[in-house]
Amino acid sequence: MQISATALRQGMVIIYNGDLHRVANVLHVTPGNWRGMVQTKLRNLRSGNGTEHRFRSEDKVERATLEQHEMEYLYADGEQWHFMNTETFEQIALGSEDLTGNEVYLLANTRIQVEFHDGRPIGIELPKTVDLVITTTAPPIKGATAAAQLKPATTETGLIVQVPSFIETGEAIRVETATGEYVSRAKG
Repeated sequence: MQISATALRQGMVIIYNGDLHRVANVLHVTPGNWRGMVQTKLRNLRSGNGTEHRFRSEDKVERATLEQHEMEYLYADGEQWHFMNTETFEQIALGSEDLTGNEVYLLANTRIQVEFHDGRPIGIELPKTVDLVITTTAPPIKGATAAAQLKPATTETGLIVQVPSFIETGEAIRVETATGEYVSRAKG
């Protein structure tokens, strides 16, 4: 499917130079009276190599057609993360190159969308937010207001998040998966 270069978004998979590439970063540039450009950082899904390319605003880009299947995250064995298709119960394993840093948002039994191209798994699509439990952080600061200070906190998955000073070890927090930032205390 052809799309305009200005429609590129982070996380999309496109066909560039005959290979699948995931868009890692997109920046729309309009330098003064020149024509607009779309500066991108792409990661080749076959080789793992990164590249930068500048598209003209009027360029057309081939967006890859992906299948998505709901899968449940089962466990990690140190090198691979294992998922089970919730309909067929078929299991697959993805390496860190397929997860592109998103493994820190995975908890056992979490249901996510796994993307496939030509029957091969190539990545995952996370929910907008996930709830994680804080395993270590500094104790709360007496008299600190909610928005005044941030402190680092490590979650059960190893993700380090800047949280308000009133958050304590053992509390569940909601984290935005696109940015890795604290959103709120988890409800429930």
